[in-house]
Amino acid sequence: MTPRAILRLLAALVLPVALAACGAVDRAAPLADVQRAAYRHNAPASLTLYTAISNNTGAGGHSGLLINGSQRVMFDPAGTWWNRRTPERGDVIYGMTDPALDLYVDYHARVTYHVVVQEVRVSPEVAEQALQIVQSYGAVGKSMCARSISDVLSRLPGFESVGRTWFPRALMEDFARLPGVTEAKVFDDSPDNNKGLLDAPIGG
Repeated sequence: MTPRAILRLLAALVLPVALAACGAVDRAAPLADVQRAAYRHNAPASLTLYTAISNNTGAGGHSGLLINGSQRVMFDPAGTWWNRRTPERGDVIYGMTDPALDLYVDYHARVTYHVVVQEVRVSPEVAEQALQIVQSYGAVGKSMCARSISDVLSRLPGFESVGRTWFPRALMEDFARLPGVTEAKVFDDSPDNNKGLLDAPIGG
């Protein structure tokens, strides 16, 4: 293994711990709660990749995949964000309204990390296929966020160019090369520690 490869492996293992965003916890909310929280967003079908990037090193710390299809959910493998009003089952977070999504992004954007948001329009059929895959995927192990999302994407029509990877930044770079991707970056220089998110209102 080359020195560069060793450094990338260490970054993948250490940085997610520093970000506290890649620790496997299956909260396994009751199905009744999941069904009640189902939220349908009226925007066109899409997949959106969220990547936390270190402001110090440029390395990736965490990946999450927002799926907007028959309902809008966040596939947040090994993630630590949660809110009592967004039930989570098998690393899939339900009830991702706009306020809930804002809280998710705010949790990951901080003094040490910014969030890269990459969206691509897909057909309703592809969005539904992605939704079905993540719902059956199950909770994944620590530091496997990019590995599981890249695995999901590689199964979808039109995403064959996305390679399976353990590295959030490598996944982000592959996603950026997809046709029609739009990209934005979210920075938050405030020193707050994102307390209170588990009780924050997210309705509507």
